[in-house]
Amino acid sequence: MPPPFSWIVAAARFLYHFIVGDDWTMAVAVFTGLVLSAILNANHLVAWWLMPVIVVVMLGISLRRASGTRR
Repeated sequence: MPPPFSWIVAAARFLYHFIVGDDWTMAVAVFTGLVLSAILNANHLVAWWLMPVIVVVMLGISLRRASGTRR
């Protein structure tokens, strides 16, 4: 691979590992929350509450999945 493209590939790999990391479902949930917040704000609706709700719900899902116990 020529040198000018190596830094582009390295930057793309870094961003993928930084954003997605170990759990792609969290990245999808955050992206979905941001898109929904943008849509609600574009329609002049208050959407500050959406991201905290998504974070709390996804944290619970992630902890349950990591603990390995199901009720």
